[in-house]
Amino acid sequence: MARLYAGLSFDEAVQRYAKTVYTACVVRLSGNAEVDDCVQNTFVKLFRKSPDFHDENHLKAWLLRVAINECRKAQRLSRRVVSLEVLSSSPQPQSSGTAAEDINDMSWALMRLTPKYREVLYLYYFEDYKVDEIAEILGSKSGTVKSLLSRGRQKLRELYGGDDA
Repeated sequence: MARLYAGLSFDEAVQRYAKTVYTACVVRLSGNAEVDDCVQNTFVKLFRKSPDFHDENHLKAWLLRVAINECRKAQRLSRRVVSLEVLSSSPQPQSSGTAAEDINDMSWALMRLTPKYREVLYLYYFEDYKVDEIAEILGSKSGTVKSLLSRGRQKLRELYGGDDA
């Protein structure tokens, strides 16, 4: 009998959450090979460990936590550092106001922030997690997450040249 993960087969879990895990890794890492490795390692851990999940939200949170930990491990192992000047040298996309372009514009801005701000902003705005849930996923305190969200928002305003900059 096939192992189920919150009622999903392994293949269904991969299909349903691969994009979410991939995006979480892209937010944290700069290289495509590193991202692919971390995504693969995340699903290998799911398969090998076969933890019990209460529901799909628990599965998704577990996958995100493992993915973020895999990214941190990859960053520790990698001696390669991408300069923020290199990232900021690419031109800012011009948005015409459609939802897809606004998301691309936000993605451009997020990639110019340091990973600690990118993570919390991504989980909060793109994955719709609450502060307490983000704290649990990242293994930090709620107050830390609130501070990172606040500072990250300020940095985004500065990037966009907002009123508070």
